Amino acid sequence: MTNKVLVFLLCGIVFISAGNPSDEDVLPEFRKVRNLRSLGIEFAEYFRNISLEDLGVSQLVGVEDLLCLNDMARLMAGLRSAEYWALKMIDAWGSIPSGLLTGHSYDLGNFDECLNIRKEVGQGRSIQGKYCFLSVSPAKIMGIETSLGSFKTATCFPASCSAAHMNTFVGQLMGKLLNVSDPSSGMSISEGSCQASESGSWDGLTIFMIVMFSVMSCIVALFTLWDYFLVKDQNRLPSIVKIFSARANSRALFRVVESHSNPNVIDCLHGIRCLSLIWVITCHQYSASLISPHINLFSAATWVESPFASFILHGFIAVDSFLVIGGLLVALIPLRLMDKTKGKLNVPMMYLHRLIRIAPLLAMAIVVHMKLMPLISDGPLFVGGYLGNAACRSGWYWTLLFVNNYTDAKCLGQSWYLSMDMQLYIISPIFLISLYKWGKKAAAGIFILILSLAACLFATMMVNGYSMMVTNATPGATEAAYYATHTHATPWLIGFLFGYFLHLSKGKKFQLSWVSVWSGWILCLAMIFTSLFAMYPPSKWSDPSASTLAETSYYTFTRLGWAMALCWVIFACVQGHGGLANSFLSSPLWQPLSRLSYSVFIWHMFFMEMNARSTRTSTYFSDYQMMLNIWSTFGFTVLFSYAMHLLIEAPFGGLDIFLRPKAKSPPIEKQTSPRDDKEPSAPEEPVEPPTSTVDKLNNSV
Repeated sequence: MTNKVLVFLLCGIVFISAGNPSDEDVLPEFRKVRNLRSLGIEFAEYFRNISLEDLGVSQLVGVEDLLCLNDMARLMAGLRSAEYWALKMIDAWGSIPSGLLTGHSYDLGNFDECLNIRKEVGQGRSIQGKYCFLSVSPAKIMGIETSLGSFKTATCFPASCSAAHMNTFVGQLMGKLLNVSDPSSGMSISEGSCQASESGSWDGLTIFMIVMFSVMSCIVALFTLWDYFLVKDQNRLPSIVKIFSARANSRALFRVVESHSNPNVIDCLHGIRCLSLIWVITCHQYSASLISPHINLFSAATWVESPFASFILHGFIAVDSFLVIGGLLVALIPLRLMDKTKGKLNVPMMYLHRLIRIAPLLAMAIVVHMKLMPLISDGPLFVGGYLGNAACRSGWYWTLLFVNNYTDAKCLGQSWYLSMDMQLYIISPIFLISLYKWGKKAAAGIFILILSLAACLFATMMVNGYSMMVTNATPGATEAAYYATHTHATPWLIGFLFGYFLHLSKGKKFQLSWVSVWSGWILCLAMIFTSLFAMYPPSKWSDPSASTLAETSYYTFTRLGWAMALCWVIFACVQGHGGLANSFLSSPLWQPLSRLSYSVFIWHMFFMEMNARSTRTSTYFSDYQMMLNIWSTFGFTVLFSYAMHLLIEAPFGGLDIFLRPKAKSPPIEKQTSPRDDKEPSAPEEPVEPPTSTVDKLNNSV
């Protein structure tokens, strides 16, 4: 989603620099537009002194037309007699935004005041408010070339009037005030921008969602009471109670295990996972903020040139961190299990367990985005629903089939990663069996595959001239070079090979000199900072754009270099050369968030978009305001994720306890928490950016 920043920022820059008219050309017309400061008052003054005949709407003869004209007549009469409801309809209008030249393109008026209007007119009818955006382009209206940009301002009409009616009314008003013959060329109201307070009946999917939540809540409450009042020994907790009890699942979720208490655990992965999750949320928050009505949106153009912006513009690296961790665990855990089972790998059970872990929460997230969000939130910018609403309605199944990264139907903005991860997971048994049978020869083959896919990415960008830089973004680049599995699989494969290396060197301590350790850390940090800041100069508007070769090389080698740098961090922490980094990343405090991270990953954009679209007033763009939004979103997301973990993720994820064979776990798979009893003996560590069950890492790695 970070790449969507590019479109908004490019539009802002084009808008600023589209023309360079002289003061003599712009100033008189600018003053003319400024005379329309209070559009609602202008509307009231104009319409309370005219009749329906003056509107020239004799051609409107349909039933809906007559209802609209009748309500407009009542509105005019109400304005003449200063009736409260009529004045509120005018008071809810917006005006021309202040700061047009700084990117302030919205005046939201008073959304709730408009929709709460209800005037009974008899015969079971009432006049209700209808909130719509009037899109205005002063330059087009006045036929001039100027940098003065378009804006949207709120209007409020009787709900019986359609957008066509409103365009007729407002067009006459603007024609009179601006003294132009055809104001419709630069101003219009679309039906898609309108909202009314009328709410239809719930459809079947909405009812299913509410019933599902109600049933799961009752089941969880019932088994929680059973656990609390009837179970005396928690070590003898029945499996069915352990699956559904909120008490048992909460105890497992918040259980903190001392670092290094299990030699088979890579403790630093908790910290890496959580920091990467916070990084992803930060990047998405900056992207989501661009749908907010900022009074200084064009400040984002200068913000892009700040060094801090590189952490956001190149936030795609966080995804590579998840891929490395995922590949490492998918290799390490099954290979250990295959050593014990003499090469046997229950592939169908791996796939089934994976689906049980991931699909229920993902499916519920799709339903919640489609049906729950409109029920619990509204606002001026909420018309049409959330960003992926149309994609969910037309192609939700692509997401549940885990192939939406190759389609345009990205129902949930972040779900493309789950598709990529699942595709890599599906082919992982081929690599696992090959490594077990042919060892280093198979590893050499995977290494050649890594080079081949890196070359594929390089060729794709070079041949098509793709650019993903903020100053020179090209259409289709993100889909081909970022979402596609075959061009983004190299970090996962590097992590997979590194997991194989850790498997071979299990328990072995490498004697490294201080020169080797310091050299490793210096090279690691150099690669990290190069990945973040190598493209900083070309990111400036004033500097020349990077050549296709330079940018292609950057993205290709960053995918490789970042993954190898992260592997060094993990290796150094495992071997005792991590120092402060290992102490920080391996802190037990990361463990609860790490276990909850898959749910947080699924739900964080739900709160981001809901907060952005439900705003009633203009906002201000700054890093400090973004930090406030980030931690507000993060807090609510964690709370909601905890509830969804208890209701959906943990109960459905624990059902596989009835599917796997009742076998004694080998010593290396010894459970470390009550919830671990639900984890399979087969090695399925979810690899999605955040995983829902990092406690599998605790008992298996």
